[in-house]
Amino acid sequence: MKLLVDYQYIGTVNYYKMLFNFAYIEFEEYDYYQKGKIRNRMIIPGANGLISLSVPLENGRNQKCLFKEVNIAYKDNWVVQHTRALDACYMRAPFYEFYRDELLAIYQKKHLRLMELNKELVLWVLKKLKCKTVVTFNQSYQTAPDNTIIDGRNLYLPNQKNHGLEWLKYDQVFEDRIGFQPNMCMIDLLFCMGPSAVGLLKDNESRF
Repeated sequence: MKLLVDYQYIGTVNYYKMLFNFAYIEFEEYDYYQKGKIRNRMIIPGANGLISLSVPLENGRNQKCLFKEVNIAYKDNWVVQHTRALDACYMRAPFYEFYRDELLAIYQKKHLRLMELNKELVLWVLKKLKCKTVVTFNQSYQTAPDNTIIDGRNLYLPNQKNHGLEWLKYDQVFEDRIGFQPNMCMIDLLFCMGPSAVGLLKDNESRF
């Protein structure tokens, strides 16, 4: 079976849990942009609660076009804002310094399109996790994929019900202050657990 899945802005922990359950993944590159998703937003736990970091978009969130046509706005220096937030939240994380420079180098490229940024970030995370899944990219939109494909588009979002999955539990930087926060952006798990994150992603039961 192949998984058909959308690009998220890095993606949540359960998003990657889903990806790790398939030997073949096809990324959706011909869907329309939908506001209210996390195509341009990630959530991480901070010292005083959850922090939402968004990539600003030209023409705002209400545009009606293919996701691959959505442009990133650089009028405000959001890259600096995100960098400062990540430094503040993860300087104490065991593996932050190990991954930091590579992640920030991706931001410094200043991608024109949001999909280009998301694509590079998701593939970077999969590479860091040494995921052996075969990745392909679709050539047209499939409204109703055939029975050889599992439609995983728009399934996993932050702060949502977990679709039967147990939350992946691990030590977070500010857990002693705000408690454990489930299904955060995948970089939270990566920065806190490093290579051992792979074992967590593979251990729990999957709904698929």
